[in-house]
Amino acid sequence: MQIDETDRRILRHYLAEPAIDRTELAERAGVTAATLWRRLDRLREAGLIRVEAAVVDWRALGYEVEVSLRFTLDKTNPRAFDEFIGAAREVPEVVAIETFLGRVDVRLNVIARDMAHYQEVYRRRILTLPHISELEALMLISTIKDAEGLPL
Repeated sequence: MQIDETDRRILRHYLAEPAIDRTELAERAGVTAATLWRRLDRLREAGLIRVEAAVVDWRALGYEVEVSLRFTLDKTNPRAFDEFIGAAREVPEVVAIETFLGRVDVRLNVIARDMAHYQEVYRRRILTLPHISELEALMLISTIKDAEGLPL
């Protein structure tokens, strides 16, 4: 689907403030409310806007620790990826699972209330995941850029 500058303007404002009132969004994007609704519907139908969802700040819920865990799996078992990912999905503190080509096979982002909680999750839930060959942990110190927008 081709998008024009008006679509880009709508998307820029929408990404910057997803909870914005649609009337205000139309005004900021320089279109009428009817045009905004039509274009948003078209963008949804084309799959450019996949979902409109709440973003929960897990820090506000008392989670203070975030660790990125990089795994290399023992791929002698042909089901290693599927079994590892299936088990990782069952760990509530795992908030993201990503797979890669290269030396690292899978990355998990894990949150915890504090270091004691992380240590418990790590020992009881992470180290028991199947097919781990190598594991590297990177503790998040600060987030410099977390772009929710796109270069539209």
